[in-house]
Amino acid sequence: MTLNDKDFRIDVTSEIGSLRAVLIHSPDSGLGKVVPSKAQDWLFEDIVHLDTLRKKEYDYYIKLLLYFLDPDKIKGKLDEVDTDRSFFKPDNKDFHSSTKVLELQVLLSDILQETDIRKKLVASVCAIEGCSYRMQLRLIDTDAVQLAKIFISGALNDDEMIFAPIPNLIFSRDIGIAINNYVLLNKPAKKARFRETLLMRYIFFNHPLFAKFRDNILEIPETVHHFLRPGEDNEQKTTLEGGDVMMVSPDHLVIGCSERTSTSGADEAIKLLFEHNVVKKVTVVKIPNKRDYMHIDTVFTQVRRDMWVILHSLAIAEKPEKEAGPAAWFADKKSKEKTEIVQFRQGKKPKTFDNIEELLTDISHKDLGYEGEVKFIYSGNNTFPFDAREQWTDSCNLLAVKEGVVLGYDRNDKTVEAFVAQGFNIIPVAELLQKFENNELNPKTLTDTLVLIPSAELSRARGGFHCMSMPLWREKIG
Repeated sequence: MTLNDKDFRIDVTSEIGSLRAVLIHSPDSGLGKVVPSKAQDWLFEDIVHLDTLRKKEYDYYIKLLLYFLDPDKIKGKLDEVDTDRSFFKPDNKDFHSSTKVLELQVLLSDILQETDIRKKLVASVCAIEGCSYRMQLRLIDTDAVQLAKIFISGALNDDEMIFAPIPNLIFSRDIGIAINNYVLLNKPAKKARFRETLLMRYIFFNHPLFAKFRDNILEIPETVHHFLRPGEDNEQKTTLEGGDVMMVSPDHLVIGCSERTSTSGADEAIKLLFEHNVVKKVTVVKIPNKRDYMHIDTVFTQVRRDMWVILHSLAIAEKPEKEAGPAAWFADKKSKEKTEIVQFRQGKKPKTFDNIEELLTDISHKDLGYEGEVKFIYSGNNTFPFDAREQWTDSCNLLAVKEGVVLGYDRNDKTVEAFVAQGFNIIPVAELLQKFENNELNPKTLTDTLVLIPSAELSRARGGFHCMSMPLWREKIG
């Protein structure tokens, strides 16, 4: 069934405005085929148990999103959908088909209905995956719904795989980011994610849901003459992933330089955004190039206009004045293990910040107009070793479904204590869903709440709910 919604829009001006539309991808069969010897190549820390991950963890996430974004799809059906999982399966006739909680696999199925697009995408996928010509012809003749499953899971059927899976597709934020009414399509650092990027390009440029925004889709180019540059230095590659991009106010974007996003990628993004007048300033936060951190949203995310959850700031050295541009500013190889923060503004000199808290305080005050004390909730309640342990299991990687209501993992006990100390209500997701169903609580009136979702399997994939969401539309915050 083709998704089309005349009222749909792309409009994201903050990290905390009430979520109205989000792009996700539910765990597919490819996750259940990751083997230990390939787990790290496919960017997982461990193999996962697929049924547990789906039924006891991720399904809660989908139900909760629907109660907040599209309650008509779920209200009054809670017991029913728990009994029959066809509600969660994108290739099933009983799938929820929400135009607010958008499933990437459904959008892919839609565009594959068009013969010309199907032929082009099959040829492109087969080229990067090294398929035979006969397999290419076979895929062209495959039903669109089944073909979408094949492209994502890598499985031709239950017994035969023809590509590697792309298990990281559940982290939908990394392959694109909405910035005001633009979409920035990203460039992943790892080969394991190349097919994801290709599928996302085809979806955004060809699906009718995005037709009126087509001129606002931006693609990051490679650095000029990149193919002539020697070596494999990540600083020279043009890479950028959505976990390193935060839309903190209508005029201000934050980009992280990390294990996955290079200074060249930040450079190219800034050029594009300034050229199209998408934002007025971009702050680049360079964090240590370590697996511990991966993206800036593993280090901090926003809870309210006056509150952030964060891993305690890393040490910073004094920085000499350098010419404008991230690639030049961060060129000193000695700074690889430091956190550095510099803000680029059109027509003005760059501005630096001493630490992440200083930057986030500046955002709360100057960008969001908050006049009081800015509060920080620290990972692990800022107590060693719990700060590092819980940051590893995504204590800082929270998704705000509205200002002050955030989703996180149930395993980060000390971080939960820090939320309680700040006056937050803590509620397990199953209890909250039942209260929504029984009209004891209302998503529209819920405030200052941390919702805890089971995470024994999800946390093995090294990403939280901020990673597992690509917001396309948020209400503006007052």
